[in-house]
Amino acid sequence: MCGIAGYWGGMERATALELVARMANVIAHRGPDDAGVWVDDATGLALAHRRLSILDLSPAGHQPMVSASGRYVIAFNGEIYNHLDLREALEKRALSPSLPLTLALSPEGRGEYGWRGHSDTETLLAAIAAWGVEETLKQCVGMFAFALWDRETRNLTLARDRLGEKPLYYGWQGENFLFGSELKALREHPAFRGEIDRDALALYMRHNCIPAPYSIHQGIYKLPPGTWLTLGQGERDVRPRSYWSAREVAENGQRNLFSGSEAEAQKALDSVLRQAVAGQMLADVPLGAFLSGGVDSSTVVALMQALSDRPAKTFTIGFHEAGYNEAEHAQAVARHLGTEHTELYVTSEQAMAIIPKLPSLYDEPFADSSQIPTFLVSELARRHVTVSLSGEGGDELFGGYNRYFWAKNIWRRVGWLPQSMRAALAGVLTTLPPSAWNGVFKGLARFLPAGWRYANPGDKLHKLAEILAVRTPEEIYLGLVSHWKHPAEVVHSACEPVTVLTDPARWAALPDLENRMMYLDQMTYLPDDILAKVDRAAMGVSLETRVPLLDHRVVEFAWSLPLSLKIRDGQGKWLLRQVLYNYVPKEMIERPKMGFGIPLDVWLRGPLKDWAETLLDETRLRNEGFFEPLAIRQKWAEHLAGRRNWSYYLWDVLMFQAWSEQWR
Repeated sequence: MCGIAGYWGGMERATALELVARMANVIAHRGPDDAGVWVDDATGLALAHRRLSILDLSPAGHQPMVSASGRYVIAFNGEIYNHLDLREALEKRALSPSLPLTLALSPEGRGEYGWRGHSDTETLLAAIAAWGVEETLKQCVGMFAFALWDRETRNLTLARDRLGEKPLYYGWQGENFLFGSELKALREHPAFRGEIDRDALALYMRHNCIPAPYSIHQGIYKLPPGTWLTLGQGERDVRPRSYWSAREVAENGQRNLFSGSEAEAQKALDSVLRQAVAGQMLADVPLGAFLSGGVDSSTVVALMQALSDRPAKTFTIGFHEAGYNEAEHAQAVARHLGTEHTELYVTSEQAMAIIPKLPSLYDEPFADSSQIPTFLVSELARRHVTVSLSGEGGDELFGGYNRYFWAKNIWRRVGWLPQSMRAALAGVLTTLPPSAWNGVFKGLARFLPAGWRYANPGDKLHKLAEILAVRTPEEIYLGLVSHWKHPAEVVHSACEPVTVLTDPARWAALPDLENRMMYLDQMTYLPDDILAKVDRAAMGVSLETRVPLLDHRVVEFAWSLPLSLKIRDGQGKWLLRQVLYNYVPKEMIERPKMGFGIPLDVWLRGPLKDWAETLLDETRLRNEGFFEPLAIRQKWAEHLAGRRNWSYYLWDVLMFQAWSEQWR
């Protein structure tokens, strides 16, 4: 795991070397073990690399790395888990040049290829030289982002892994093309303008993160997962191309469903998961795993322990607040599996002390509040290991989120009514504000059955109105995953861009609503929120994280499963649970789903109140000119009074304000 940076633009050599080194040094946390720079004097292309040594700790793994022929130069971030298999295929092909690639990749035999070391970066360069970029990307199993310079054609190629585990930003700033693992690297270049993209800010207010391909800055983009782009000398048009399509995988999987028995499906899933976990345990440094005691992390750790002849190192953090602590469940699983377990209970004060670090860690506005415990568990793990396996992906692939059940149940109850009738009823319910409805229900309380007496009935009526107004079940899903429901009304001069979430033409053709929601989560929430959160938190303490459930072979297998093997009897991840029960007793796992959360609502009314008030000051908001102050101040007043829990809405604004205060 590393950090990469670079630019393409004319500059005297000594200045270029100094500048590109500075771009890389600001992301030294991603790679504290080594640093390197490389400049092509003839074209002004500059590459830089910061290295976190995981495989081949020797100088043979130094980057930027030049290929054996001297044609290619690469700055690579990530891991290619099957690189030893690729080496074997390259060696066999070298001995028999006419051998088809599919045969070369089959196991058996090993030749001599003249390798300088045993890093996956060297393997990647050799594969590109032999097979080309696109075919190499298709053959790689891994997580990565890289910049490749072809000295012969004078083409620059950027590429990102299939699911989006590793980040890569890029864009033109004047006459300079900039790229890097984090925005702070691009900010070091004198051509960087840093203008706020208000349309992207509107997306942020909906999603609590900024979805690819957008970034918070005008003209700077995220390379989408599963894509690559090539830029030639004199060209300005950069259009990412897909080498792996999540949409095709989902549609093909559902057209060609797994036809075996439940027992055969369980065995097949166990096998593909073992393959993924085994591949991701490859490291020349200490390795461990996050363990929450939930289904996903427990499955990863169970397989990790089954594949190891020594206790796996596992890590969890706990909170003293009731409802936010999973440490006791993790401890039980760790004890059963026999791992070397480390846990740390943190106080609210310790957790809140992380908040000032968030704008620097996340580099652009990011408001998933589980960023705080994610950083804390990463910090804990880094004291003992350099690599940690993690359990992300199970919910999106196997139907674990509650919204998959809620959306379908809601639509079943209201979808039969004509849309015009539902819209009219929604209009009636919103004629009064929630506070007025609260007064009405208070006056009628003694005449209502106990089941109709809610703390804030007006809120529930307005939420019901939102549901009644929808035209499709996908609109229910959009409402469930949105923070600010109409963000362009809150962000001045913004027009919310169309994304995969709001463009039906980009949805996968899948038969079930649950599968369609899982697909949209895989395309948006997973890479833009979950994986970004884990990457920045872990790399902030120089910890490499690996996600076995997102091995693309696991993803492809999951999409071939009938929905009945994922969701059954109102519970998700059915087949994944059956695999886990072979290693961990069912009673240790079966409990209500908990998020990896913090008591944010309580903190904002208490110890964070003054900090939040400063950032949400009405005059300040008006003078800065990004937000409509009245809507925000109203939510802040209602939250402080305890009438509503607007903590997630407010956290979106607060994280932008804190980021803006630091970076602008």
